[in-house]
Amino acid sequence: MAPPPAPQTMKERILQTADKLFYLQGIRAIGVDTIAAEIGISKRTLYNHFPSKDALIAAYLERRFVAQRPSDKPPAEQILATFDSLERRFAAKDFRGCPFVNAVAELGPADRAVKKIAVAFKESRRLWFRDRLTELGVAEAEALATQLVLLVDGSIAQDLVRDDPAMARAAKQAAKVLLRNAGVDVGDDAKVVKERKGVTGNP
Repeated sequence: MAPPPAPQTMKERILQTADKLFYLQGIRAIGVDTIAAEIGISKRTLYNHFPSKDALIAAYLERRFVAQRPSDKPPAEQILATFDSLERRFAAKDFRGCPFVNAVAELGPADRAVKKIAVAFKESRRLWFRDRLTELGVAEAEALATQLVLLVDGSIAQDLVRDDPAMARAAKQAAKVLLRNAGVDVGDDAKVVKERKGVTGNP
């Protein structure tokens, strides 16, 4: 029998509450008073764990910074699965876009601490794509990784505007085109050829 989970520390409770409120309602819209009231503590208690709202914002973004890890699946499959994950996330009722982009948009590029974390997260995703492309032997892995990241961020923006998870599917199809043009077998080349023949009327 597994032991019961350890109780949350006060710092974890504060951070979890801030994470939920900052992401769903916005960093500027939520003050430390609101976070403290949600937990049922005083602002002084909150400040004992996070000396300022800026420190709490930085901790919130660091908590969201979960680096993507490679799996034992083929690299091309891993790359395309990223867009499947996005589609599932888009369909969730609590999806409000990329927390790092949201933070920079709200606080402005002058907030160097926030921008630094956001840039680091975006670059970690780009490097993950680059490493998978390198495994595939793609010559221009750096450039293609940047293009794939643009597809990810573009699909997020489109879903926020349209509220349509199919934007991730469209981005996945565009990613397949980029990979195919780079010489990567994406597993449905025969199907593509067959469909093209059907359109042109060729036997």
